[in-house]
Amino acid sequence: MACPILQLTPCNETIRPPSKEVNDSILASESKGFKSGYASLIGKPNVGKSTLLNHLVSRKLAAISRRPQTTRNKITGICHLPGGQIILMDTPGIHQSTSKLNQAMVHTSMSTYGDVDVILFMVDAKQKFRPEDEFVLDSLKRVKTPVFLVINKIDLVPKPELLRLMDELKSRAAFTDIIPISALKEDGLDILKEILLKHLPEGPQYFPEDMITDCPEEFLVAEIIREKIIRLTHLEVPYAVAVMVESMREGQKGVIVIDAAIYVEKASQKKIVIGEKGALLKKVGSQARTEIEKRLGSKVYLNSFVKVKERWRENVRYLKEFGYTHGHH
Repeated sequence: MACPILQLTPCNETIRPPSKEVNDSILASESKGFKSGYASLIGKPNVGKSTLLNHLVSRKLAAISRRPQTTRNKITGICHLPGGQIILMDTPGIHQSTSKLNQAMVHTSMSTYGDVDVILFMVDAKQKFRPEDEFVLDSLKRVKTPVFLVINKIDLVPKPELLRLMDELKSRAAFTDIIPISALKEDGLDILKEILLKHLPEGPQYFPEDMITDCPEEFLVAEIIREKIIRLTHLEVPYAVAVMVESMREGQKGVIVIDAAIYVEKASQKKIVIGEKGALLKKVGSQARTEIEKRLGSKVYLNSFVKVKERWRENVRYLKEFGYTHGHH
């Protein structure tokens, strides 16, 4: 089945479908104690937010890498449950930042505080509570939204150590609840869903059951390509890469033709991304195409090219063009 070709818009807004377009089944759900609401996943970089989002919606939406700051926009995933719907927003890691790109990412995260019904503040059990976590917690001080502390990666620490950490964190803030999980091993996720659903208000089924994200396909395709580059390159290259899907159209025999521009900041980085005789770009293309085909359920022809935009991470015009500064001035 061919994918719908959507207009490209950055996936960094909270989108609530207009109520007048809500169909009869949605209206019926409101009157039967159906619960629905928005939850924001926040925390320092690399704490497992994207892994949790992907496991809760049971489908890969967010780019994942061991490198911090992989997520650059708010990505909305929809977790469908019997009697409820949790709309999850995976946000960039919150950190003290100097570059304009990093400042825009932090602004994106903090701007979700007032948009959501609950906030999930994630920490890494293995790394304990560090100054970076303190920085995130400070940003929550004046927030009226209920904050749940989610301690991730509990499979990596002995139980007594975990209990000590839970005790220590309990005294730091008035969390609505503390939930230990392992997102990767899916340990504790059922309890997390149950607790979240209990705290969400009664409301409509915002999205149909076959929908797991409100991000345009172009955005998700660009994220898949960017993730492959992050995994296959090192040093400063992963941080200097942006991907824009310039067009997505149906070609002959239902093949989806995708033109993607990969932007870097220096000619030397362009050389690295292309690789010896084009080997690295070919590898990126092949790995990305396999995943995109799985996602779209169609054959894909991926045409990717590398361009240099010098110091784009410091240029507000480029940041806007790449969708990183929506609503940020």
